Amino acid sequence: MPDLRRVPPGRAGRLWLGRRLDTARRGVDLLDRKLQILRGEQQRFRLLADRTGTGWRDSCHDAETWLLRGVVLGGQRELRLASGAAPATVSIDWSTVMDVRYPGRVTCALPELLPSAPSPGNAALAEAAAAYRVALEAAVRHAAAEAAFRIVNAEVVDVRRRVHAIADRWVPYLENALRDLAQRPEELERSETVRRRWATARDSEDR
Repeated sequence: MPDLRRVPPGRAGRLWLGRRLDTARRGVDLLDRKLQILRGEQQRFRLLADRTGTGWRDSCHDAETWLLRGVVLGGQRELRLASGAAPATVSIDWSTVMDVRYPGRVTCALPELLPSAPSPGNAALAEAAAAYRVALEAAVRHAAAEAAFRIVNAEVVDVRRRVHAIADRWVPYLENALRDLAQRPEELERSETVRRRWATARDSEDR
């Protein structure tokens, strides 16, 4: 909030407050438009996170089911022999909406199975390996969707807070100050006249 004691008196003060009031109203309009766009993205990412979360959980369940079957058929030793592949790598292409940067397209590069690698000891472990590859890709997509939603959601909260601060506090404060100043222009003009006369008289005495 500005210190109204620093507002110039008279017409200059009304212009000073009017410019700031116009700026505040334009700021509210711009933030409102930004908020509407971000809310659309917020809803889109919420739905995407829900959908990818369901896919991730389903694929994890399938992978765990095949893994349990494979362990039952081959034991822990077969499971240890079937593990040991190189780690997967994830690449993220970042996108931007209304100056908000969030994870966009993601790709998961899975390690190639080398011909020299030992084959799974039973068909269930082979199915489990394939199912876990699907689950990993689903997990990457879900993590990106969740991160995008959190980032956009945080920006929505921040922009909404700024809109309320300007529209509910700053604009009414300036409007009241402008109204108060406009209601006593004659008094301010007289004060200015008195100050000018006093300054002129003092200059004359000094000379």
